[in-house]
Amino acid sequence: MGIIKKILTSVILSGVIILLIGFYYTAVKAGIPYQDPTPEMQYQYVINMRVGDSLLLMGAAMIVGGGILRLIAGLIGRKKQS
Repeated sequence: MGIIKKILTSVILSGVIILLIGFYYTAVKAGIPYQDPTPEMQYQYVINMRVGDSLLLMGAAMIVGGGILRLIAGLIGRKKQS
């Protein structure tokens, strides 16, 4: 059970890292849209926002999913010890 807990902790940590990268893409790379952008600038903004949104969603899902599975693994491990 210890190996599974370590793997799930790694999944949670990876989710936090991916979430931070998503914040970077959303806030820094995409940033605030230009007032009168050229089509290329608008296209690049949309790409960066979509990448950021996808990373934010994936990171949050990894954190929540890993946390729930880690909690379940902890409860199962506690029951086996009793």
